[in-house]
Amino acid sequence: MNFSTVVPLSYTGKKITYDDKILCLGSCFAVNIGEKFKAYQFQQTINPFGILFHPKAIERLVDYAVKGYEFTAQDVFEHQEIWSSFVAHSDLNELEQEDIVTKLNVKLFDLQVALRESTYITLTFGTAWVYALKETSEIVANCHKVPNTQFDKRLLSYEEVVDSYKNILSLIRTVNSEAQILCSISPVRHIKDGFVPNQRSKSILHAALQEVIEELVDEKVSYVPVYEIVMDELRDYRFYTADLIHPNDIAIHYIWERFVFHYIDEQMYGVMKKVDEVQKGLNHRPFNPTAEQHLKFLDTLIEKIDDLLERYPFMSFR
Repeated sequence: MNFSTVVPLSYTGKKITYDDKILCLGSCFAVNIGEKFKAYQFQQTINPFGILFHPKAIERLVDYAVKGYEFTAQDVFEHQEIWSSFVAHSDLNELEQEDIVTKLNVKLFDLQVALRESTYITLTFGTAWVYALKETSEIVANCHKVPNTQFDKRLLSYEEVVDSYKNILSLIRTVNSEAQILCSISPVRHIKDGFVPNQRSKSILHAALQEVIEELVDEKVSYVPVYEIVMDELRDYRFYTADLIHPNDIAIHYIWERFVFHYIDEQMYGVMKKVDEVQKGLNHRPFNPTAEQHLKFLDTLIEKIDDLLERYPFMSFR
């Protein structure tokens, strides 16, 4: 007896190994999956500029990285004694102007390197609703608690989203012709926009993405049905956090398990298991740290860490 409709997954491209480098860009769900890669010690870069909700935000930063933009004082502003940038998330905010300009350029360098060197790039799009600064018509990545009266809110048109997707992919290909690009729509609903407006937004994102992927000759660009898995297989509020909007740890783990099965080389499973054992061992807090049994446990743990570091020197255990 089946209690849910299982969303089919198919992927025929090269599967992920520990030799690969992975760049995760986009909405908060990109962070959820990126953190899983990080926990299992894959080589990853997760949203250098923080969470990016809409395609235009991703497009601008990819454009800056590819074309070698340099941030200056003109790219930041002070509000409530905090320095911010409209191209980045509040995670990058600083108390001093000089510090945020420096941080923006460091993060842009990180993005440049990741775009060039990554063998897998995941793009997760969250919404087609954007805020444009009235004074300049600039579409911002984050409003940084600046009063709503300074922005015009609007829904990107289908054509705008198609163009943005195409620009993102084209820019990536100018510096990296070989990376597998995995695209998805975030399952996180933007309820603050309203239930119907949120669905309009997701529909535009989804339809535009399918059109772009179908038109591409590039076989290394594919769609991962994360949105469908959450909306269809996990259509129950027990799979959400207390806000009833964000997928909870159970849902994220379920999606990760399905992702691992279809996108990660099965020869990596043994390494992932050992990494997981080490991580759990490092988090273990013994009742008696000097007990013989615990000392033996530590010896075994050190052996596992040494073995992993010998094979994969980029791993880091603390």
